[in-house]
Amino acid sequence: MSRTQPPPGPLAGLRILELVDGTGQFCGKLLGDLGADVVKIEPPGGEPCRHVGPFLDDVPHPERSLSFWYYNTSKRGITLDLETADGRQLFGRLAATSDVILETFRPGFLASLGLDYEPLHKQNSRLIMCALTSFGQTGPWRDYLSSDLLHMAAGGEMASCGYDETDASNAPPIAPGGGNAWHMGNHFAYMAIMAALVYRTVAGRGQYIDASIHEACALTTEAAIANYVYRGEVVRRQTGRHHAANPTPRTQFRAKDGKYVCALVAGRLNPRYVRELADLLDSYGMAGDLKDPKYQDPVVIAASTSHIIDDLVAHFIASLPAEEVYHAAQERGFTWGAVRASEALLDDAHLHDRGFWKEVEHPELGRSFVYPGEAAIYNGSPWRISRRAPLIGEHNTEIFCDELGLSRSQLCILAENHVI
Repeated sequence: MSRTQPPPGPLAGLRILELVDGTGQFCGKLLGDLGADVVKIEPPGGEPCRHVGPFLDDVPHPERSLSFWYYNTSKRGITLDLETADGRQLFGRLAATSDVILETFRPGFLASLGLDYEPLHKQNSRLIMCALTSFGQTGPWRDYLSSDLLHMAAGGEMASCGYDETDASNAPPIAPGGGNAWHMGNHFAYMAIMAALVYRTVAGRGQYIDASIHEACALTTEAAIANYVYRGEVVRRQTGRHHAANPTPRTQFRAKDGKYVCALVAGRLNPRYVRELADLLDSYGMAGDLKDPKYQDPVVIAASTSHIIDDLVAHFIASLPAEEVYHAAQERGFTWGAVRASEALLDDAHLHDRGFWKEVEHPELGRSFVYPGEAAIYNGSPWRISRRAPLIGEHNTEIFCDELGLSRSQLCILAENHVI
């Protein structure tokens, strides 16, 4: 292999057909960036996610959606109307030689077109199909409409996010940032597909996966359900920290520069920790009475938790910039960190040292753009963004003509009939 050609990713050689809207495109990206040949199938004219902003240079255009760019890296793109006979026939030919179909249509839609799993599996026994929908293919909610926000509510996450009574009495629940439910569902669908691929290597056959975003959310409430089932406790939201059945000391403190530091102190207060904390504060002349031998008594520590956290630690953090105070704490082994805005990560020295940020070429624009990188570094089968998101129908000729054997004139007729 030449030095200019990187080794293939761990999913190289697999073909994924992607029939998704905004709720499922992240799963395809995960598979594509790991080397799978993900063929994104859009309706003629492109899919609605291309109209989701923000846009490059604030110019709304289906080829300039930054959201679409991010979620569709490493994919090839074709257009195809599955509701036409020719479209269904072409899709069937693609499915016959593919490994995975990922789809997010409403339950029953593909079956109404004769493109459900059973007929496709008959012509390709190794085919895996993953249907990722809001509530799954069965059950009383299967046809309910939903959104990321509603999933955060119905899935249990929103009940744990917001302010506690101390900071805001009777405050409403607050949803996490947009897209969390979709990302949860996509991660679980991705894991399910990977497991099905492993099973296929053993059993030699594919299978159908019914993935539910609602169930993914219900699986991601951390200890809330377990606490209720096994201990009869209802966890309560607490400002800027983990939910809990009972009130816990605060973890967020405003630093001198107005930024916040997340300092995990409660639950760690034992004689040794207090001694090390006193040394840290004393190095800045701010230990107060914390070096008093009485603080080596666990009973005294427990009775003084509020004084240690709300007085001494809070005052110490308020006297220094956020970056300085958290680095000073980390050097002594304390679990403290600065609360950063997302854009601040672009200047994160640690991420730069590990090569996290990637330059992705957009040849049609004559420019490259910075994209977030990998979640894990593979030393033998590397993750990489192989190409920017496809333009509308960019690979129609490549796939329909060069791979399926259609002539250029046949492709023109399909376009004229709005099949592609």
